[in-house]
Amino acid sequence: MAQRIVGKYSPNQGGTPQDPVVIEAPPPPGGPMLKANLTFLLPFPFLFKAFAGTPSALFSGLGAAGLLILAAWLTREGVKAHAEFDARKIARRPAIPRKLFGAAITGAALMTGAVMWMANPVYLLLFGLVGAALHIGAFGLDPMKAKGMEGQDAFQTDRVARAVTEGEGFLTAMKDAILRANDGALEARVERFCTTARTLFRQVENDPGDLTAARKYLSIYLMGGRDATVKFADIYKANRDAKARADYEALLGDLETNFASRTQALLSNTHTDLDIEIQVLRDRLKLEG
Repeated sequence: MAQRIVGKYSPNQGGTPQDPVVIEAPPPPGGPMLKANLTFLLPFPFLFKAFAGTPSALFSGLGAAGLLILAAWLTREGVKAHAEFDARKIARRPAIPRKLFGAAITGAALMTGAVMWMANPVYLLLFGLVGAALHIGAFGLDPMKAKGMEGQDAFQTDRVARAVTEGEGFLTAMKDAILRANDGALEARVERFCTTARTLFRQVENDPGDLTAARKYLSIYLMGGRDATVKFADIYKANRDAKARADYEALLGDLETNFASRTQALLSNTHTDLDIEIQVLRDRLKLEG
């Protein structure tokens, strides 16, 4: 679904009409995150068995439950990292294969917990292998190689990857801070701005040469937005100041409009550069023909 961003400083407000800036909203969270959250329920059967059995069952059950909690946390973080990897045009593979580690720890947890029911080491090993295989079948593997870096200048792509990661960190901090305001409308407003900012991220990833023109948007402006959000959330939580809310919404509007305008400007420059390259190539072909 697309949102049209139109404001006081939008490109199509006054003067010569231009194409509106269209921001593509990200798809809603899918099944993998729900499944990852459900894995936190797996330790409970082992806990019940641990406290209802023998002392040896207590240790086996608690050990299995602890390992399953660790595996569930790693799996959830791995699903998040994979989703962020898929959303980016240029991305490095995660430094830690969290889902793979989660599968291995799940297998170890099931082996540990199965001691309460069986003692044959062959069956214990099979139980663990089946558990790890089912985990991989449910969540898949982590990305194993970088994406979008083939044929690109490694230095430029590294700069873009670092800048986008820094920008994502500021957006995450904004979303975390606004939760303290306990206002659903403001949370949705911040999320809309994050969608606009990520459109600029994708444009920079598509054309790393745009990083210089967009650098302050990915760092200084987002840092200021994060700091303003933190201060606003503290003030609004304390006294629900209507003026502070109006000022903060105006700030978000200005940020959103400027980010959308910058994205449109970079797109226009890209199209102009492409037209020039095509025209130069056509002129050369005519001369050689």
